[in-house]
Amino acid sequence: MTRYDCDDADQRATGVREAAYAIRRGDLIVLPTDTVYGIGADAFTPSAVTKLLAAKGRGRDMPVPVLIGSRGVLDALVGTLSEPARHLVEVLWPGALTIIATHSSALAWDLGDAHGTVALRMPADLLALDLLKETGPMAVSSANRSGLPPAITCENAQAQLGDAVSVYLDGGPTTAAVPSSIVDVTGAVPVLVRPGWVSLERLREIVPEMEVRA
Repeated sequence: MTRYDCDDADQRATGVREAAYAIRRGDLIVLPTDTVYGIGADAFTPSAVTKLLAAKGRGRDMPVPVLIGSRGVLDALVGTLSEPARHLVEVLWPGALTIIATHSSALAWDLGDAHGTVALRMPADLLALDLLKETGPMAVSSANRSGLPPAITCENAQAQLGDAVSVYLDGGPTTAAVPSSIVDVTGAVPVLVRPGWVSLERLREIVPEMEVRA
């Protein structure tokens, strides 16, 4: 287990490189995002995703979301997106919006019991984006044990996850203690399934027909 102070340019460069190596080995890493700290694994290595779920004490019934480094990756991962869904992504990515979409049937991954869907987000954090350029899509969940508050500092994530994680990237406190908003775009009309950083009012400014799960 190694922690890198990413406010230091040299440690940041080394940390991103070592974190990318860890992801390719099937190990776990912790990284800051624009919402809360995340625990990450290679999205295409089922054993690594299993490790992530075990580190959090979380079951397969709560599938792991995926972070991507550019909007261009989206079309390679999902099927057809509705026009409202694409409009949400164009306006709010990178940022604190997660969309649940039907993933491409050609993808060989196992993120949990997702029933053919995947939760995707492009974060606005520059450190996270730099790492995603090296790793490609990463399975990333909030860096906390299940049932405990999300970590907004690397210290808090390390205290909860300990040696289960190989590399910790410390980018200082995150700018928000609120997780991303999650919108299901698998149907014709987007549905807000978890309120978060992006308010319902803001979402309806972009897509007036936005519904809310009861």
